[in-house]
Amino acid sequence: MKLAWTLALRDLRRSGRGLVLLGLCLFLGTAALAGIGSVSASMLAALATQGRTLLGGDLELRVSQRRATVEEAAAFTGFGTMSESVSMRAMAEPESAPPALIDLKGVDARWPLVGQFAVEPGALSPRPRGDGVIVARALADRLRLRVGDSLRIGAARFRVAGVIATEPDALGEGFSLGPRVLVDLPALDRTGLVQPGSLYASRYRVALAQPGEAKRLGEAVERRFRDAGWSSRTSEDAGGGLRRGIGQLGQFLLLVGLAALAIAGVGVGSGVSAYLAGKTRVIATLKVLGARSGLIATTFLLELALVAGVGIGAGLLVGAVTPAIVTALAGDALPIAPRAGIYPAPLGLAGALGVIVTLLFALPALARARAVPAAMLLRDAVATRRLPPRRTLGAMAMLATALVALAVLTASDRRLAAWFVGGVAALILALWLVGLGVRWSAARAPRPRGTLLRLGLANLHRPGAQTDRLVVALGLGFSIFVALAAVNSSLGDAMRSTAPAKAPRFFALDLPPDDAPAFRAAVTRAAGASRIEVTPSLRGSIVALKGRRVDEMGDLPEGAWVLRGDRTITWAATVPPRNAVSAGRWWPADYRGPPLVSLEDRAAQALGLRIGDEITVLVLGVEVPARIAALRTIDWGGLGLNFAIVFSPGLIEEAPHGLLASVYSPAGRDGAVARVVADALPSVTLVRVGDVIGQIGELLGRIAFAIRIAAAATIAAGIAVLVGAVAASARARRADAVILKLLGATRAQVLGAQAVEYGLLSLLLAGVALAVGLGAGWFVVTRVFELPFAPDAGAVAATLAAASAMTMIVGVLGNLATLRVRPAEALRAD
Repeated sequence: MKLAWTLALRDLRRSGRGLVLLGLCLFLGTAALAGIGSVSASMLAALATQGRTLLGGDLELRVSQRRATVEEAAAFTGFGTMSESVSMRAMAEPESAPPALIDLKGVDARWPLVGQFAVEPGALSPRPRGDGVIVARALADRLRLRVGDSLRIGAARFRVAGVIATEPDALGEGFSLGPRVLVDLPALDRTGLVQPGSLYASRYRVALAQPGEAKRLGEAVERRFRDAGWSSRTSEDAGGGLRRGIGQLGQFLLLVGLAALAIAGVGVGSGVSAYLAGKTRVIATLKVLGARSGLIATTFLLELALVAGVGIGAGLLVGAVTPAIVTALAGDALPIAPRAGIYPAPLGLAGALGVIVTLLFALPALARARAVPAAMLLRDAVATRRLPPRRTLGAMAMLATALVALAVLTASDRRLAAWFVGGVAALILALWLVGLGVRWSAARAPRPRGTLLRLGLANLHRPGAQTDRLVVALGLGFSIFVALAAVNSSLGDAMRSTAPAKAPRFFALDLPPDDAPAFRAAVTRAAGASRIEVTPSLRGSIVALKGRRVDEMGDLPEGAWVLRGDRTITWAATVPPRNAVSAGRWWPADYRGPPLVSLEDRAAQALGLRIGDEITVLVLGVEVPARIAALRTIDWGGLGLNFAIVFSPGLIEEAPHGLLASVYSPAGRDGAVARVVADALPSVTLVRVGDVIGQIGELLGRIAFAIRIAAAATIAAGIAVLVGAVAASARARRADAVILKLLGATRAQVLGAQAVEYGLLSLLLAGVALAVGLGAGWFVVTRVFELPFAPDAGAVAATLAAASAMTMIVGVLGNLATLRVRPAEALRAD
């Protein structure tokens, strides 16, 4: 071992630059994995440590469309210190600007129980009180509000008392369409917005003497008031939707990182092969001097370990500081600031995967070097390649198994990770077979008359050609580039097309049934002839499936979004617009029997529900059992009113309810419609579709930005691999260039032949990359992000063209050094 260390260190000092590419590939792949994993872990850690603040206490009890009774409030107060808040959407109308959608929140004097609420300097009051409201900075900027300005909300008029600087529990309350406005609870009552059928949520946060009792107390409330519609959350559940979103995006980005590491693995194989190919004489000399194959293998394995250790270590260092870098550069764009610290789990995973990939792709080259006899000294460049020995194949199989196990078992979505790893492995195998097929076909193809084309075709199958490796490296890189281009352009299309021409201009919420004629008249006065779709609605939650209580199901299945919290439900005599029955039969228009229900087909599939199964929905404290009569496919893209749960008319419509309306008014009349409706019906909330689109577009933009950043590492790894593949064939190309120059070829002809070679490979692999990349992109967009797959043909074509051009440029420039060799020197050296 001591001798092996001595030889390894001496060889690295003399010619270690040949392994720089290997270290670079491992650095890029490991840094991508470690950085993505660390950012996800830091954001999840921030959620975990801030859970109590995000929730606003140790226990949250929530109910929709009503407030707690005296008995319920007394029970909650018995647990500890309690604070009440009521949230709803409303319209805020300043004196000199059109009305704007807001998220109105009424709070009591004890809010917030946990965390600090703060206002910006210059406020008239440190918290909402009396006729003073505190508004979000976004609303103040949009409506040009200043402290002291007047603002009407519902039937009451208020004065802006300050601007929100910090609202501790805002993130824990979930998605909001409008900026926040805070009032106290008596002021909320004066607005007249809280009416039977209005859509609002009441939250009761409790600070417990023993926080560990939160889950038990929440379950006790749900049992005691089983028919009252209460749901409970603890600080561990705060930010659940955000946690799922971070996990899903982090999972996808980790797959991108794995792709970068897979490409880096191909670069490791090429780099090690190129390095050891130049050591043939050293190996033969050592064997002549009595060195055994084990010593030689140990020496080069130590060299590989030292270089790989530096590359992986540098990648882990960059990954460890990535959360701090992201916070400094894009902290304002993140929903929650990452928690500073070192996260061993993602760093350990990235390091372990880097080591496994290094050994997996380097072992074949090490096995070939170990088996080089002294007699092969002059024939090594053209010797027939053989499969590695069985021991090496067995070790590679074990490494591959460990790689798959780590990648799959540590993933949040193991099924997706398994499909991805299996797909990459199948793609590498398929590309290797394609490479062998290209060599075989090129050797048997008719010889072209053109000199450059004939030389380029011969380069694909000549002895020592790296065609199979080039096909694997380029094919894998091209496919991933196409997939990323398809995903990115589909996200961009989703951002542009979230406002289709068939979408309404407004949604109207909290419309009392008796005010529907007045609402139609107001819209007509403001915008002329307009189409208005009115649908009854109320809130409800599914509490049982096929007789089994949801709260007893434990972990909910993937895609069970209809079970998470309250949902807006409706009833209809006929199939609603933008819906199509996919299974079962719709009830007759005059049906008045036992309650029937129709579910969105994908939600039913996720829950394992079929026609004839029974579900129980809790509506205003009453459990309503209903049999599934039909499943529906819903066109969600039109942004019209759609409901996952639709009941048959009859029992359900007897509950107090409100109306939802879609307003299809002419463009350019939004301000007039908002003003007239606010004056005529101040309790009605208008949601401008453009606001919804802005929220969706901002979210998709952040996702697309994250994907582009992660893709940068993949592209860099692809370029490094291409350089490695060129370097791996440098020795053979050096000999070819010398012979061609002796026969009278010019430098332009030699480089032209190499350009033709890389051009033929790029042309061949473009078709493979299109099929594989578009298939992978379709899976990610439709299955992971659940968006329409709409790749931009121009962007995909430009990506392929850029990748092909880069291949030819790197291939030609990488071989310029061979042209500087003088024939006499090369022949004497050989």
